[in-house]
Amino acid sequence: MSTRFLRLFLSTLVLVLISSGIQAGTYHSGDKKKEKKEKLSGDGPYILYQADGSTRVINVNKKGRITDKTYATLPKDFSFRVTDHEGRYPFDVKLHPLKRPEWQYTRPEKVFVMSDPHGRLDCVISLLQGNGVINDNYQWNFGSNHLVIIGDIFDRGKDVLQIFWLFYKLEDEAAKTGGHVSFLLGNHEALVLSNDLRYTKDKYKLLAEKLGVEYPSLFGTNTELGRWLATRNTMQIIGTDLYVHAGLGKLFYDKDLNIPTVNEEMSRALFMSKKERKALSPLTDFLYGNDGPIWYRGLVREDPKYKPLVQDSLQMMLDRYMVKHILVGHTIFKDISTFYNGKVIAVNVDNKENRKKKRGRAVLIDNGVYYVVGDDGVQRKL
Repeated sequence: MSTRFLRLFLSTLVLVLISSGIQAGTYHSGDKKKEKKEKLSGDGPYILYQADGSTRVINVNKKGRITDKTYATLPKDFSFRVTDHEGRYPFDVKLHPLKRPEWQYTRPEKVFVMSDPHGRLDCVISLLQGNGVINDNYQWNFGSNHLVIIGDIFDRGKDVLQIFWLFYKLEDEAAKTGGHVSFLLGNHEALVLSNDLRYTKDKYKLLAEKLGVEYPSLFGTNTELGRWLATRNTMQIIGTDLYVHAGLGKLFYDKDLNIPTVNEEMSRALFMSKKERKALSPLTDFLYGNDGPIWYRGLVREDPKYKPLVQDSLQMMLDRYMVKHILVGHTIFKDISTFYNGKVIAVNVDNKENRKKKRGRAVLIDNGVYYVVGDDGVQRKL
């Protein structure tokens, strides 16, 4: 009798533990073939401005515990600490006024160019510290110089929000020393903000589920980072270099667009669904499509399906925008690569893999000379 009771008790206990695990933060993908469990980890803060004037601040600690606090009024000196999903790399952030960066800058002594960090804060910290862009306390250390990130912070990694906050913070610190930080929009910003979460880690879907919201609403126009993203450029010129996430093709050239128009139109539709973008205007539909600046691969791919740009047309593009190079991310290569006799520079690599194998991960432009850099500084002249 006691043995039966013990077995019944243990069976019940197992069921209770499984059930409580789901309540504590287990996410099921829904695909039985790929059944996967994901738990919450360090994340936040998400700062949401509510209709009644209050501010909601949502944090998740490294153990997956959610803190959801509402302030009637934010303290004047409001600041917050950010760490990665395991509680590492702590830095403090203060909110600051937001404005759209200029679309064109004079090139300073140095420009540091990286791309597609995709939620991997450890890779970002290692690269920036290893090249003197930030110091040991994760503060701006690049003087009056310029840091460029060519899109794609969202998806794949577990520290998406933390990377956004790092660049948000560095932007403010750089401005105080005459420097600049430019984060350009990538296709993954467009995907997530339109609720296309095909590449998004389950931990973020789980958080949204627990909060009873859709994940993109945590970056909406009523949030601090949403407002920041709404002011980011898609195209930008620094000196004689044009920066864009994916590339520019013949169909783009034929539209004869100036850069401020592209930036404003992309921002106008950033928080819309794919259907809404298409309905907004033919231009918006084109800019967010496969031949637009955040998806087009024809500057770095030769397959006919990518509609590669011929040499003469590239020169026409360079002449139109009065630049000598186009720097892109988006398409992954084994190392920093060049095309069209060096006129196109592809910056995107597998950051985790390249960090491990000590390959190139960024470009440093130093007094007009282009270098490939890794986590320990300059590797070679480009």
